Amino acid sequence: MALPETMLAIDPEAPGGPEVLVPVSRPIPQPGPGEVLVKVAAAGVNRPEVMQRKGMYPPPPGAPSILGMEIAGKVVALGEGVPGEVIGTPVCALITGGAYAEYAVAPVGQCLPVPPAISMVEAAAIPETLFTVWSNVFERAYAVDGDWILVHGGTSGIGTMAIHLANLFGLTIIVTAGSDEKCEAAKRIGADHAINYKTEDFVARVKEITGGKGVNIVLDMVGGDYVPRNLQCLAEDGRHVSIAVQGGLQATIPLFEIMRKRLTLTGSTLRPRSVEFKSLLADEIHRTVWPFVAEGRLKPVIDKTFPLADAAGAHARMEAGDHVGKIVLTVG
Repeated sequence: MALPETMLAIDPEAPGGPEVLVPVSRPIPQPGPGEVLVKVAAAGVNRPEVMQRKGMYPPPPGAPSILGMEIAGKVVALGEGVPGEVIGTPVCALITGGAYAEYAVAPVGQCLPVPPAISMVEAAAIPETLFTVWSNVFERAYAVDGDWILVHGGTSGIGTMAIHLANLFGLTIIVTAGSDEKCEAAKRIGADHAINYKTEDFVARVKEITGGKGVNIVLDMVGGDYVPRNLQCLAEDGRHVSIAVQGGLQATIPLFEIMRKRLTLTGSTLRPRSVEFKSLLADEIHRTVWPFVAEGRLKPVIDKTFPLADAAGAHARMEAGDHVGKIVLTVG
């Protein structure tokens, strides 16, 4: 198949507000060894991309300056070492950058097949949240059937994916959200309990909900002064996992409380991790979670779609904080 030489992409020249996200012409990227070129049908929108647009989160070394970390589309060209049968395959993938474009390159090991049970828009909304929640809740916090988990930002992309996985793998999930409407939305999606953190003390409510025992896991994307409050929510031998620091980079923690309750504090960032790590993670997800996707039992919550040319509108919606679930760009 003959490919054009150029494509439309969102590749801002300088940091700024959503208005810097305008389509420009860029050369189509070439897949290197172990990579595939994907004709993008849809691209997920994520909080780190908003931070990158503002100049607060530079892409990792070697990543394209074009925004976007997750795609769905069809493989149209192969790099060296990729089997020929991959051509034409519908895939979704987690990538380090380049998703807001008509074509993007992805390591073949980070690609997952798109089954008939989900649309390309749904497929594009899965990789970043699924990779993040799986690696942090099930690998770093070793969640098991019967555990209780507290997740902040229950109606975010991460929060809604955590709710789905909790339901599939036997966890009881408590979420926080910033309004009664969002709490109701989280419960409709499948949260067992939802706490309005603006009108309720989530520490007191978690203790009340759990009969004083606390939760086994906290998945935290706030950081700052939430961390010591989160530790109060944990049961003995509880695990606290940090995945973002929207509320602050520093926290003061009570060491003796960690010792007394034998708590574990951990966390991770996914974007800078190696292709090898992400490929292993994709393989584990393909074996453990993807059967639910293929059966139509795991689908992301889609808030709203925007055409690629209106990436600015997508970012403005995310920054407004009114979304429930994932915001997705449609391409072509």
